[in-house]
Amino acid sequence: MKGIVFEGFLQMVEENYGYKIVDQLLTENDLASGGIYTSVGTYDHREMVKLISTLGQKTGQNIPSLLKAFGLYFFGALKNGYPQFLEAAENAFDFLQSIENHIHVEVKKLYPDAELPSFKTKRIDPNTLEMIYQSERKMADFAEGLIEKSLEYYGENALVEKTNLDPDGSTVQFIISKK
Repeated sequence: MKGIVFEGFLQMVEENYGYKIVDQLLTENDLASGGIYTSVGTYDHREMVKLISTLGQKTGQNIPSLLKAFGLYFFGALKNGYPQFLEAAENAFDFLQSIENHIHVEVKKLYPDAELPSFKTKRIDPNTLEMIYQSERKMADFAEGLIEKSLEYYGENALVEKTNLDPDGSTVQFIISKK
């Protein structure tokens, strides 16, 4: 997992819970990285699992809600760091449909070792989009936050329904219906 994701997570924790919690997350977990992340570095995703689990213990929040909150937060980093991806689309559906075959291709050019989730999309009708998320990291709740924030960015109101297609959460269907 790229360091930019870890950096974004720690920034979110600091903004929402304070530096003391960030320090506790980094010192109370046995992290192979030592808790030192660079945006271009690559780190074991299990470190993120440890950090989120520990944050959940400290805050009393469940992991899915923390992952979704992180997705909502991290959209800002993507918007500020890679505005060209958002500007290239006219609406949220166009943007979401560009993730797999355009955005992820460009990310791989920048970070060849990046391990990205798969997003297969299909327009069911002009107001409904199906997205199939697939990743061994099982972070569909993070993706849900990103999806919801992209809808907000384009000023669109939609219902996002999430269904696990695999019991372990590695394959998840999102049905996004504009209101």
